[in-house]
Amino acid sequence: MKDAEVTAFVASRGARARYVTSVCTGSLVLGAAGLLRGYQATSHWYVRELLPLMGATLKAERVVEDRDRITADGVTSGIDFGLTLAARLSNEETAKRIQLLIEYDPKPPFAAGSPEGAGPALTQEILKRRAPLIASARKEAETAKERMGI
Repeated sequence: MKDAEVTAFVASRGARARYVTSVCTGSLVLGAAGLLRGYQATSHWYVRELLPLMGATLKAERVVEDRDRITADGVTSGIDFGLTLAARLSNEETAKRIQLLIEYDPKPPFAAGSPEGAGPALTQEILKRRAPLIASARKEAETAKERMGI
């Protein structure tokens, strides 16, 4: 988000890509490159509120598909994202085969994988620890917003 050359590169590649995709905070890079403007998207829970600053419509889901854009929230949603993309590139049956081959049948040991499950105290602790990163991301999102004239 901070490097204009990288952002321009991502924008140029995204403009001609079959699919524009990201997992976790990668959607902030896509947003800064203008590739999510007018699209629904998601990101990691502690920065996804920044997506609308860059013209995206926030949809707080694990995987969000909007036309040729596919975004996924936190890093563990990468497998969900991969299976979603496999179904698009091939078909649902192929994606199911992959799911079985990798034995993807998650059963987390704790119900703390989202702010809703973790509860307010743990969520606030994480937000406090990540405050510098979140502040930096907000600054870059606001800079991108100004650059795009949003």
